Amino acid sequence: MTDLLFKDEVYKIIGAAMEVHNELGYGFLEAVYQEALEIEFEERGIPYQKEKEIEVFYKDIKLKKGYRADFLCFDEIIVELKTSKEFCSEDIAQLLNYLKATETKVGLLINFGKEKLEYKRLVF
Repeated sequence: MTDLLFKDEVYKIIGAAMEVHNELGYGFLEAVYQEALEIEFEERGIPYQKEKEIEVFYKDIKLKKGYRADFLCFDEIIVELKTSKEFCSEDIAQLLNYLKATETKVGLLINFGKEKLEYKRLVF
C-alpha cells in the first residue's frame, strides 16, 4: 500500500475550505471564497501564493501566455476554486493540463457552489 502524495497538506487545505464553506455557505462569487480562503490559510499557517503566475512551456520554449493558479500551496499543490453546480470534464482537464505543463504532481479542485463542499484531488 502506498501513501498518498502530500496527504497531510491536502488534508489541511480541504479543512480550511470546509471552514470557509461552513461560514459562508454557497452562492457567492469565486472571488469571495478566494478571499475568505486566504484568511483561513493565514489563520492555519498554510503556506500559499495567491493567483500565482505559472509559466507554460512548449517544446522547451516559454510561452507568452501562462496562467494564474488560484493558489499554490506548500509550493507543491495547485488549488483551483469553482462555484458551479458540479465539476465538469473541462474543470478536470484544465487542472490536469496545469499539472502537466508545470510538472506539479498534485492538484485540488474545490467547488463552493453546492450545499455540501465538493473537492477532487488530482495527481499527475
